[in-house]
Amino acid sequence: MTTPAAPGRKAGRSGRAGRTARAVRLGPRAVCALALTGAVGVAAFGWPLLAGPDSGLAHSGDAPWLFAALLPLLVGVTVATIADSGLDAKAVAMLGVLAAVGAALRPLGAGTAGLEPMFFLMVLSGRVLGPGFGFVLGSVTMFASALLTGGVGPWLPFQMLAMGWFTMGAGLLPDRDRLRGRAERVLLALYGAGAAFAYGTVMNLQGWTYLGGLSSGISFHPGDPVQANLARFLAYCAATSFGWDLGRAALTVVLTLTAGPALLRAVRRATRRAAFEAEAVFTAEPAAGARPTGEAGTAPGERRRAGEARSAP
Repeated sequence: MTTPAAPGRKAGRSGRAGRTARAVRLGPRAVCALALTGAVGVAAFGWPLLAGPDSGLAHSGDAPWLFAALLPLLVGVTVATIADSGLDAKAVAMLGVLAAVGAALRPLGAGTAGLEPMFFLMVLSGRVLGPGFGFVLGSVTMFASALLTGGVGPWLPFQMLAMGWFTMGAGLLPDRDRLRGRAERVLLALYGAGAAFAYGTVMNLQGWTYLGGLSSGISFHPGDPVQANLARFLAYCAATSFGWDLGRAALTVVLTLTAGPALLRAVRRATRRAAFEAEAVFTAEPAAGARPTGEAGTAPGERRRAGEARSAP
């Protein structure tokens, strides 16, 4: 005779099997904070294109102001994400661990043909954890790596913004909950390659304004029409950084396709165990000395006596 499994045990197993790694939800306050941060970043990167020839301003002068504005904005994005999705200490711990790993990966390839292994970690982490968490992770990782490698300078706030956008973009890719396997890895590899070039291009826009007057073909000319400066900027990117961006993109693709499956499983497993958005359910415990009840909430002895009374003539 086969004994059926206990209903509670069967439900518990199916509940565990049905748990999936959910990205950190992006609520309205987090969207507003990210939009404000993005607007400040676009203005910070692009305003020299609109500056006059006698302005005497460059990114080396506005970097401290941008850094002073960026830190409160990052705190605002973090607080808004916590308020919208109810993150707790587990999410902060995961943020710290991933940022530390990314900061440790950066020195392994920095300065060698643009090979930077931290980019593939940002792509996969942003994919699993979502755009809001990804933006904060990218910015914090770049800040931590700059402190680790001594790369603090006027370029740091721009790197934090660019890396935040890079990681956030991975969280905005479609079919996060359904796409798995080789198709997902190919999607992430294609995004990593394109975003690696985009990162290098955006950072070129920050450093290019230092080169005013050095060469008429590729340098920045304050006060010139935007179209003329953009043409010189594209020539500057092709002449100076295309090889670095290509190396960064190639390494990101290779690592995503080879080490991506293991890392995706690890991050998703950690996210499932953290259960960022799990709701606590409180149930009342029976008082000490209370008799156990049956399925209908009646003590076993009372049910037996009631049955005997019903069967009596």
